[in-house]
Amino acid sequence: MLRELLSGSGGIDPSRLAGAAGLPDDPASIAALFGQLQQAMQQQGDGIDWSAALRQGEQRAAAGQVQVSDEERARIGQALQVASLWLDEAVDVTSLPAPAELLTRRAWVAATMPVWTQLAEPVATSIADALTRVMTEQAPEEMRGMIAGASRMIRGVGGALFAMQLGQVVGELATEVVSGGDIGIPLVEDGHAAILPQNVAEFGTDLEIPADQVELYLAVRELAHARLFRHARWLRLHVITAITAFARGIDIDTERLEELAEGFDPSNTEALRDAVASGALISPRSQSQQDALDRLETMLALIEGWVDVVTADATERLPKAAQVGETIRRRRASGGPAESALATLVGLELRPRRLRDAAAMWRKVTEAVGIEGRDALWGHPDLLPTAADLDDPAALIARLTGSDEAEAIAEDEFDQALEDLLRGDMPAAPGEDGEEPPKPAS
Repeated sequence: MLRELLSGSGGIDPSRLAGAAGLPDDPASIAALFGQLQQAMQQQGDGIDWSAALRQGEQRAAAGQVQVSDEERARIGQALQVASLWLDEAVDVTSLPAPAELLTRRAWVAATMPVWTQLAEPVATSIADALTRVMTEQAPEEMRGMIAGASRMIRGVGGALFAMQLGQVVGELATEVVSGGDIGIPLVEDGHAAILPQNVAEFGTDLEIPADQVELYLAVRELAHARLFRHARWLRLHVITAITAFARGIDIDTERLEELAEGFDPSNTEALRDAVASGALISPRSQSQQDALDRLETMLALIEGWVDVVTADATERLPKAAQVGETIRRRRASGGPAESALATLVGLELRPRRLRDAAAMWRKVTEAVGIEGRDALWGHPDLLPTAADLDDPAALIARLTGSDEAEAIAEDEFDQALEDLLRGDMPAAPGEDGEEPPKPAS
């Protein structure tokens, strides 16, 4: 079927196939789709050629893109300098070794695609494995040898489609994000910060807030995020490893896949597109996978909550800082269409559900132990607050301040006194030990 399709003699409408793959229905996209699939059929290795994701992402991001002007560079560059000075007063983490980059949408795709492909590869591999497994199990005995021989081609084609979908989603996401850390995960290299001036300008269009205040607030937020990952050198690998470990546990619902295969209509790919877009092909999470997701969500909430708190402290001088901050929190809570598509594609929502709880906890920690004590918790993963600490910040504060130890000593002293009383070991009253009681002062 694939050979007939790619030779132009199949019964599948190319535009419908493009739609099922999440690609635009235009001649250029269809030509790129078929060219990539033909190339995938001829590749020798078992891996996925992610270059298709980069090409699709850059092409999508370039549509409607404007270059960064000299005036924007000067203005935002000055905002970044002020943001760095303000942030020095609010955190006890190291500054960045290089100034933040001002990126176009296409440049953001190129800079972040290595991380996206790293996160998506376990899911793509799972889909390809499930597809070849179902085809092998369902094929008649006399055809299994042929299916086994074609498995590499099938994996290649499936991987190419997935890569092109990922490119489209990341390219669309490039029209929504305002900075390198906007999604909450480390997409750019450690020690680097990035701002997208075009998206920053569009973000502030409907806020009725002076543009310079929006730019300064977002600059502080981006530098805070980048500084955190530079300060906690273990954090980047920890987050990415947690996400990929979760993704490796994703399994495909083979029964649903078989149902789609049995009822597949080459002239109507809507059912296939809907199944992919809704995530219906992904099996329900196991308990171990849910536990891994809970830990990951706690970590993302801790990162976002810390960034929220230090940004609020650093921007106290901005009259409209609270309004910009609330807009960002609402935006992160709801997410954009591209972020929702990414959640379906990779099987993971990147919006921390407990962001407000984490921010409230970091605020209380700051008040209790100060900036230095708060930021010292990022020194090692074992020092970080847990999900239980988000539920009960008071217990965390007690541990950090040592008040729980003092309370425990007082309780021990009370227990000992009560035990002495019950045994009759009463302390001697004044004068009972043969000594004269002290005379009252005249």
